[in-house]
Amino acid sequence: MPDHEIRQRDIHARAVRHTGARLFSLLVLLWLAIGLLAAGQRHYFENSPTNCAGWGTIGITALAGPLNYVGANPKVDNCTVPQPSP
Repeated sequence: MPDHEIRQRDIHARAVRHTGARLFSLLVLLWLAIGLLAAGQRHYFENSPTNCAGWGTIGITALAGPLNYVGANPKVDNCTVPQPSP
């Protein structure tokens, strides 16, 4: 196989990997945007969260993404942080 064909295949393979990575990144951002939209529609941003549970509910709602629109309603009721031993 000629050298220029090998280089062309290598360039094509890199372009395909780059496109796949960009598509994956775009899908992740879209997923999180839909989750943040759901959090906004549930009015989680109206009053600034004052505790771990408020921030946790926003985070878990964002991570749930589109699942919020098929019945998921994730909430964090309390947060307990492990204390260091004396």
